[in-house]
Amino acid sequence: MNTGPVVTGLGVTAPNGLGLDAYWSAVLAGRPAIGRITRFDASSYPARLAGEVDGFHADELLPSRLLPQTDRMTRMALVSADWALADAGVEPGALPEYSMGVMTASHSGGFEFGQNELKALWSKGGRYVSAYQSFAWFYAVNSGQISIRNGMRGPSGVVVSDQAGGLDALAQARRQIRKGTSLVVSGALDASVCPWGWVAQLASDRISRSSDPSRAYLPFDGDACGHVPGEGGALLILEDAEHARRRGAPHRYAEIAGYAATFDPAPGTGRGPGFRRAIEQALADAGTVPAEVDVVFADAAAVQDLDRIEAEAITEVFGPYGVPVTAPKTMIGRLYSGAAPLDVATACLSIRDRVIPPTVHSSLSDGYTIDLVTGTPRSAPVRTALVLARGYGGFNSAVVVRSLEPLSP
Repeated sequence: MNTGPVVTGLGVTAPNGLGLDAYWSAVLAGRPAIGRITRFDASSYPARLAGEVDGFHADELLPSRLLPQTDRMTRMALVSADWALADAGVEPGALPEYSMGVMTASHSGGFEFGQNELKALWSKGGRYVSAYQSFAWFYAVNSGQISIRNGMRGPSGVVVSDQAGGLDALAQARRQIRKGTSLVVSGALDASVCPWGWVAQLASDRISRSSDPSRAYLPFDGDACGHVPGEGGALLILEDAEHARRRGAPHRYAEIAGYAATFDPAPGTGRGPGFRRAIEQALADAGTVPAEVDVVFADAAAVQDLDRIEAEAITEVFGPYGVPVTAPKTMIGRLYSGAAPLDVATACLSIRDRVIPPTVHSSLSDGYTIDLVTGTPRSAPVRTALVLARGYGGFNSAVVVRSLEPLSP
């Protein structure tokens, strides 16, 4: 079997950790980072909890010239790209510029930047609106800014399919590598914890109104009442396997071995049969059978009927209690397009360290026949992981992440 694109670098910006090591330590400790919103006064809103990234100071991590032209999400993306490239041992200037691409996903674009410029427009007038508004709000801005900063002029783009977009972006990167691109920066960062972004998210009617951080986001739990939004995500360095070998990449975390996507359009909005089909097709694409999957990273909507559909799809493919299932995003919230790439990064670390991270706070309801990993991490020889994601409106995506090394005793 030919090896698919390999993950050689990970850059993480998450509510419970800035950088790969801090994030992974927090995940294994089950350390939650959901709390009351501090980025604006949310007291008049029906939902007031979020997973905010704390301690991120862009002025200490990026050139000052970039600050006036970037939204918070783009600043996080630029820093995450720097961290991912450093983790991969890549110096972009040493590689041919057309051999490198950027493929990201976005859920909302630069909402906070756009909100501030609209405020300036209506309170002061058009001449007070920044010229950077022309692109700082745009869905594709992260791909563009990463490309410019690192001189990457190969195939690039953006995918917009809500939380599923993070996996779809990795799949697009995988396709470009198969076509001959040596290296692609891929994944997603989102940050729309601002009044404009918050109102847009509330319109979905899937956000938890709970005021208790420990009971607000409970997928597969009888008390599930919606998800808690968060900000952050992950960028991954995907490379052609031979290119990574030739340059002596310090890490080869895993292979992106399989992918599939389906669509259950409105009025289904994610409630149709496509989710199971996405799982089955991703496994087939990877040449993997269900018995070879060691863990499933769940979409974890925390909406009763959506949880039921996901649990049924997993059970139908793997059998009752047939595979460990986890949702470490309960510690930090659903990061929209950034959530699934962060799950893929977490899957890579699970493979490396032979451990499955826990789903915090949730207690498995009697109505689900899945093996949900709760409480503490579970030691396990993880070789193959399945990552699932759904986007609002009916998007379903699945990615198979597989170890590059034979399983040792």
